[in-house]
Amino acid sequence: MDYRPLGNTGLSVSVAGLGCGGNSRLGLGRGASVEDCVAVVRTAIDLGVNFLDTAEAYGTEEIVGAAARFYDRDRLVISTKAIFRGGDETAPSVTAKVEASLKRLGLDYVDIFHFHAVGPDSYEHHRDVLAPALLRLKEKGKVRHVGITETGPRDPEQKMLARAVEEGPWEVIMLAYSLMNQGARRKIFPVTLKRGIGTLLMFVVRNIFSNDAYRRDVFAKLVEQGLLDASILASGDPLAFLVAEGGAKSITDAAYRYARHEQGADVILFGTGDRDHVRANVESILRPPLAPAIVERLHASFGHLSGVGLDLPGPVKGA
Repeated sequence: MDYRPLGNTGLSVSVAGLGCGGNSRLGLGRGASVEDCVAVVRTAIDLGVNFLDTAEAYGTEEIVGAAARFYDRDRLVISTKAIFRGGDETAPSVTAKVEASLKRLGLDYVDIFHFHAVGPDSYEHHRDVLAPALLRLKEKGKVRHVGITETGPRDPEQKMLARAVEEGPWEVIMLAYSLMNQGARRKIFPVTLKRGIGTLLMFVVRNIFSNDAYRRDVFAKLVEQGLLDASILASGDPLAFLVAEGGAKSITDAAYRYARHEQGADVILFGTGDRDHVRANVESILRPPLAPAIVERLHASFGHLSGVGLDLPGPVKGA
């Protein structure tokens, strides 16, 4: 496993991080037992993954906590999140949600607590009303670092994060980034690198990369909307070159490697409910970067797109 600093937090994190939400939710999404879900987390940790990301909304905090008890707490970096809806939620709500997460996790503190899925319209309330309460919990040792995550599908232009990375108190951000959604390369990463903000990348692999039928539908719509030239469909799968010419084992493999080696990327989050998939995903994230010519082609072909492939968890047509 490779490790790197998470911004200026002082935390050393694995470049591969286990995301405990998404469609799989460690296996809960397909009805797996709690024991099987715990085994997925333990498989990741045993492979060197020390970054675990969960959330109140995922329903997996108890599972992460159960798995963490098999290891030294200092060995792990545990991140969780909570959604705060509307302007009527104030400081007591923050305290209550942090305490509830700690109880479900069975921990005295979390390494990072994020405000979850914050949109542009509610950003100021989170910054001005809720963040001070989270900072007080940090002073008490309940939370080590303060984070914020975007709502990629509902804010594809990353308007919220473009503001957040320019000001405090955010030490860590979670953002959507992939080879079909490259906006952060221009407007987010240059600032996080300059200011020492840690980055957690989500939506790196989604159905557009793993589901052939869905990918064809998405590209057809992009051509129909005038966002891509029709010639891109001439040779069949527009991403097939990643395997045929780029040396990737699969399109998913290429997607992980593209994000992993982007300057400014700290942790690449992956989600699964299958232990074999844990190993395969980690192997991809640890492989060398794609050839420079392939990366340049990805930038030239898709760098202008925004919000592509940011499907929310749930069934997908053709899946």
